[in-house]
Amino acid sequence: MSVPLWVWGATTALVVGMILFDFFAHVRKPHEPTFRESATWSIFYVAIAILFGVGVGVVSGWTFGGEYFAGYVTEKSLSVDNLFVFLIIMTKFAVPRAYQQKVLLVGVVIALVLRTVFILLGAAAIEEWSWVFYVFGGFLIYTAIKLAREKHDGDVEHEAAEEKDSLAVRALKRVLPTTEKYHGDRLTVVIDGKRLVTPMLLVMAAIGSTDILFALDSIPAIYGLTQEPYLVFTTNAFALLGLRQLYFLLGGLLERLVYLSQGLSVILGFIGVKLVLHAMHTNELTFVNGGQPFHWAPEIPTWLSLSVILATLAVATVASLLKTRSDANRVEAGGDGTGRDDDQVGASSSTS
Repeated sequence: MSVPLWVWGATTALVVGMILFDFFAHVRKPHEPTFRESATWSIFYVAIAILFGVGVGVVSGWTFGGEYFAGYVTEKSLSVDNLFVFLIIMTKFAVPRAYQQKVLLVGVVIALVLRTVFILLGAAAIEEWSWVFYVFGGFLIYTAIKLAREKHDGDVEHEAAEEKDSLAVRALKRVLPTTEKYHGDRLTVVIDGKRLVTPMLLVMAAIGSTDILFALDSIPAIYGLTQEPYLVFTTNAFALLGLRQLYFLLGGLLERLVYLSQGLSVILGFIGVKLVLHAMHTNELTFVNGGQPFHWAPEIPTWLSLSVILATLAVATVASLLKTRSDANRVEAGGDGTGRDDDQVGASSSTS
C-alpha cells in the first residue's frame, strides 16, 4: 500500500482539526453532555470512520479495506475496556461530571501522541527484524491470559477505592504542592500567594500514564491485523476520536459489561497466535528450524480475523447483559444475592 506524503499530511490535519473542533465546540465550556448529544456525536464519529474505511477499500482495494475494518473494530473494543479504567480513575478522584469531558479529551490527545510514537517504532522494528512478530505474538498471548483472569464486577466504587496512585501521580504529589479541592477545570490555583496543583492535573497524569499501558497492548494487536503503518495510525485515530462521547453514551452500561475482559482476552489471544504463525511463515531466526520458514504454517485471512473479532464481541456483550440481568433478578427475589429469599432466611432463623 503506497501512501503519498501529502495523504499523511492531510490525514494528520483532519485528525488534529477534529480534536480542535471537539474542544472549542463541546469541551471548552464545562457541562455534562446529554444522552442525545452523546449519541449524535458518537454516530457522527463512527460514520466518519466507516466512510474512511469504504474510501480505503475503493481506492486501495478491499484487502486493505478489510484490514482497516478489522483493526478499527479491535481498537474500538479495546477502547471500551479503557473507558472502564477511566471510569475507575475519575471515580477515585471524584471528578465532577461537568469537567470529565476535558479529562477525557486530554486523555485522547495523550493516547494519540503515545500511539503515534509506538506505531513509528513498531514499523521500524518490523522493517528491520521480522522476528519482532514472535515478540508481539508472545506479548499478546501473555496479555490475553492476564485479561482472562480479570473481572469487571460492576462495583466501580469498590475498585476505585482499591486503585493505587500511578507512579506519575505519586511523583507529582511528591514534587509539587497540591490541593484536595477542585477549582473549576483549572490545573493550578494560587492560594495565599502559593501556587498549588489541583486534582484536575493529577487525574490527567493518572490517565496519561495509563495510556502508556494501553498503547503497549493496542499497537501489537493492530500490527497483527495489518502491517501498513497508515492503516495502523488511522484505525487508532478514529477509534480514539469518539471515545469521549462513547463514555457518556454508554454510561452505566460500562459497569454491566462483566465479561468484556474475557472477550478481549479471546481476541488478543487469537491475534497473538496469528502473529506467531506469521512469524513462523517468514522465519529467519537461525536457531529456529535452521533459519528456514515453516511452510506449513497457515496465514489467517483478514475475513476470518474480522469474523472472529465480531463474533467474540457479540458473545461477550450478550453474555454480560444476561449475567447482570440474572444477578439483578436474583437480588430482587432473594434480597441478598445468595439465591435464598427473605422468607427462607426468616424461617431458618426462627427454627434455630
